[in-house]
Amino acid sequence: MRKIIIAIDGYSACGKSTTAREVARELGYRYIDSGAMYRAVTLYFLDKHVALTNPKEVERALQDIKISFVVNSKGISQTFLNGRNVEKEIRKMKISENVSPVSAIRAVRVAMVEQQRRMGKDRGVVMDGRDIGTVVFPGAELKIFLTADMLVRAFRRQKELLEKGDLVDIDTIVANLKQRDSIDSNREESPLRKADDAEGIDTTHITIDEQVDEVIRLAVARMILQPGKQV
Repeated sequence: MRKIIIAIDGYSACGKSTTAREVARELGYRYIDSGAMYRAVTLYFLDKHVALTNPKEVERALQDIKISFVVNSKGISQTFLNGRNVEKEIRKMKISENVSPVSAIRAVRVAMVEQQRRMGKDRGVVMDGRDIGTVVFPGAELKIFLTADMLVRAFRRQKELLEKGDLVDIDTIVANLKQRDSIDSNREESPLRKADDAEGIDTTHITIDEQVDEVIRLAVARMILQPGKQV
């Protein structure tokens, strides 16, 4: 079967990354976590005290940022920032609290979209984020948009953080998710929205395995039936 691009968008803590990673593994595709890229940029900006309101400072910083993904011995994709494994650091609450304002900066999005398109130029990729089906790969053969109930999302995020040794109360997480939803959906540059031709999946009451099965079912149908698209 021919290779396609699978774009998975949606709100935070709806299972995008886990679903995308498993779908990629099942299909033998490359998995690209676009959210991790913005988190890595956020980490760099915080470490270097980059002023988000200073365009020249932002542009200079972006020129020094190189992001890559390396699959470890357990088959898990790890995020590297300028050659350093930052996978654990970028998942901390401090990054979650700052990533949306960084992601809203046009220069940041332009730089990341350019990298993302290079990564997916040969197809055979699963990429998740907030603007993959609308901006990065508007011609993707399969577009998925995930949603879920707010409290379910918050408990999922709390569990993720706890597994990484970061205990955060549920109210703080809910407030963070609401803030991120608002910024992501209302920003001028590449706002979060469902593409007109995206398949919507509500993950509130289904398991990750069920999400993965549904995406693979839709993907196989596109591999067989749809002609190739211009990405």
